[in-house]
Amino acid sequence: MGHREDLLAGAKRLVKEKSFGQITARDLVAESGTNLASIGYHFGSKEALLNAAILATFDEWGDAITPAVEMAADGEPVDRLEAFLNGIVAAVRADRTVAAGSTQALAVALHAAEVRTQVAETFKVARRDMVALLLLVDPDDVTEEQARTVGSLAMTMINGMVLQWLIDPDNAPTGHDLAVALRALAGQPT
Repeated sequence: MGHREDLLAGAKRLVKEKSFGQITARDLVAESGTNLASIGYHFGSKEALLNAAILATFDEWGDAITPAVEMAADGEPVDRLEAFLNGIVAAVRADRTVAAGSTQALAVALHAAEVRTQVAETFKVARRDMVALLLLVDPDDVTEEQARTVGSLAMTMINGMVLQWLIDPDNAPTGHDLAVALRALAGQPT
């Protein structure tokens, strides 16, 4: 690997271990085995390097939850959501650092337009993909209203559940808990 790749790999490791604001240029150099000048040469600034690492970590989270999609192949829409959410829980249990790093992307997005734009686009695609998964339709057939409503509800549940598992795993809900709640709200037997 070259210095650029080494810096990005080191930054990704640090983002998973430390708060974005706690990472110094010296931390990045020590973690990557490069030098201070490499940060400016390849990324322009420490912040730009950390933003690139945050975005890469956010993408890794998408890869980490791929097995959850496979778990959600059968049953009714709420059953598929339950299976998907249980897959998310499994991914968080397996590697909290990826979920924590991707969660940091949300906080960074408030202050970095490039990160905000990319996360917003990721959410747009994820809302559509969640509707396709839950309703068993082609993503191209998902309407804007379905993405805005059903997709947004699913994303809200996913993000809220992940935050609870990161902060208080002993009391965080499972996919089953949330499916029971949805059924109760819909007046269905639980």
